[in-house]
Amino acid sequence: MNTHLLLQLVVNGLIVGALYGVVAMSFVLIYKASQVVNFAQGEFLLIGAWVCWWLLTTYQLPFLVGMLVTFAFMLVFGIALQIVVLRPLIGEPIISVIMVTIGLSIFFQALCKWLFGVFAQPFPPIFATQQVSFLGLEIQTVYLMSLGISVAMMAAFGWFFRYSKHGLAMRATAFNQQVAQSLGISVRNVFALAWAISAVVSSVAGIVVGIVNGVSSALSLYGIKVFPAVILGGLDSVVGAVIGGLVIGLLENLAQYVDGQYLHWGNLYEIVPFYVLVVILMIKPYGLFGTRDIERV
Repeated sequence: MNTHLLLQLVVNGLIVGALYGVVAMSFVLIYKASQVVNFAQGEFLLIGAWVCWWLLTTYQLPFLVGMLVTFAFMLVFGIALQIVVLRPLIGEPIISVIMVTIGLSIFFQALCKWLFGVFAQPFPPIFATQQVSFLGLEIQTVYLMSLGISVAMMAAFGWFFRYSKHGLAMRATAFNQQVAQSLGISVRNVFALAWAISAVVSSVAGIVVGIVNGVSSALSLYGIKVFPAVILGGLDSVVGAVIGGLVIGLLENLAQYVDGQYLHWGNLYEIVPFYVLVVILMIKPYGLFGTRDIERV
């Protein structure tokens, strides 16, 4: 057994899993507010990464400035998308809204290919040191940055839902939209806020993955790749999203180790999350922390 390689993959899996957890929280945020599964979530990663890349390469902005400008753009983009496209669908069947998010996914994919091309583009050098050594392990600097940002965002989400006025309004809306309206909460504003925050949070993951692998349309696949983590934790559980992301990230890297050392199938890394998705749906359809929906007739 190659213990050093196994430990390296476990550490990488936990770091990548934290990033998966951040994207999974974006899924949960929209679902908790509007009961809609956003299948255009991966395109939020893609758009955020392309915008940041464009700012850094065209205007030569410092990375931190470019990232903050990208966050501001994604905030406005999320609000505008909800107001222009999704707000008119309030009251329509959920399946109609879901189909619209699938249409948005296809549209944004085509738009990004038209604007930026179909080939992967590397980010400009961000860090003076690309890797750091820790206890004999080699960890990419961008992964350490993503881990710090992920932990900060998880803490911010916890504070937001527990103590902030808007977070409490969002929790009330998720519990019952009619009751929330009767208490004076603007459900429309809550929906817009949920989409805006989801877009900003997803762009963080897009930028990190773009720095590592380059920016291309393949980034949007992370929206589907993270979906097993959402199902594992529970569609309406923020804590579950974090734990689901960590579990999926760890399982992916352990599958890579087992496949590389013993099985040699070649694609176990890619398909293990979806095996987990099928098993979880068979055993616990609401996920580990999801709320069971009981209907009495």
